[in-house]
Amino acid sequence: MVVARELVSRLVEHGHTVDIVTTTLVDLQTPPSRQTSVATVDGACVHYLATPLHYRWMGITPTLPWWLTRLPRPDVVHIFGFRDPVTTVTAAWCRARRVPYVFEPLGMFRPRLRKVGLKRVLDTTLNRKVAARAAAVAVVSGVEASDVAAAGISRERIVVRGNGFPDPDAMPPARGSLRAELGIPRDAPIVLYVGRIAAGKGIEHLLEAARRLAGTHVVLAGPDDRHGIMDLVRSAQSAPATAGFVHVLPSTTEPPLELYPEADVFVLASTGDSFGMVAAEAAAAGTPVVVTDRAGVAGFFLDGEAVVVPHEREAILGAIARVLEDSTLRDTLAKGGREAARRMSWDRVVKTQERIYRAAASRTAATKASTDGP
Repeated sequence: MVVARELVSRLVEHGHTVDIVTTTLVDLQTPPSRQTSVATVDGACVHYLATPLHYRWMGITPTLPWWLTRLPRPDVVHIFGFRDPVTTVTAAWCRARRVPYVFEPLGMFRPRLRKVGLKRVLDTTLNRKVAARAAAVAVVSGVEASDVAAAGISRERIVVRGNGFPDPDAMPPARGSLRAELGIPRDAPIVLYVGRIAAGKGIEHLLEAARRLAGTHVVLAGPDDRHGIMDLVRSAQSAPATAGFVHVLPSTTEPPLELYPEADVFVLASTGDSFGMVAAEAAAAGTPVVVTDRAGVAGFFLDGEAVVVPHEREAILGAIARVLEDSTLRDTLAKGGREAARRMSWDRVVKTQERIYRAAASRTAATKASTDGP
């Protein structure tokens, strides 16, 4: 996970001691290990707990309560994610022992996609206290802040931290071989999408771009999230109007940063990403970005740094066409995207995160003192 890795490595650089407790899940295809192991990663001590059972990314780790007790008592705990056994149990453990914790929902707070009814029931029962009793709720955008506030969490405990953009000076160069690998002519425009092939990502609009914008190739890079969207992609690959113009690249475990410079425009036509790290990666690479105003990352771009449009098909297709047709606009967006990345550095984000930790710890200490009395 990019966000956790960036935060942890810099917190260690700032002199903090960081312990990470997680499952042994690697991906949805590989069975998780039933053995616990400990490793040092980026200066942090990572405890991979035996995970005998899992449902998708929800791992069952029976030794979690014992392991939390075994570790040195932390000054503050940062809980990443929502509605899974690890985060729910850890939050309960923190409350029982009066350890302050910062809750970061990672875009999962608003129930959507799968089993929405069940999620709502769990959110009013088993998971109700996870956010309600957190010392602070860290969110990555105004979009996510609104979701959390709508559930009744006071705005004073919600902190919009944002996420960092990659360093544009450290981005890898283009591979230079994508067109040859996919059989795309040198002068044909490429529209790129990176991320899960999933509902809510606006992929259907990109398929429509391949149909309407003559000669335009759409390249999708990411895993199938089994929402049925891949069926639409396969249909477009065989349809007479779009056959040969829609390409799917194999999924990788690392962000395919070298892909972005190969594209003429990157598009995130999301219906509600809490952030949208892929758009930040594309901007840092100097690839012109088109993003909908429903993606949280849109709020971090200034004029000339990305094209932000409503989540409407004609607006999305019009923006793509405009970028592909206007070389001056592409140059402006390439320069602007890199400027956005320099402004939204991870170092800046980590300083905000440290302030959140200090405030959470001091707020809990003050509450404890007033409760305990003199």
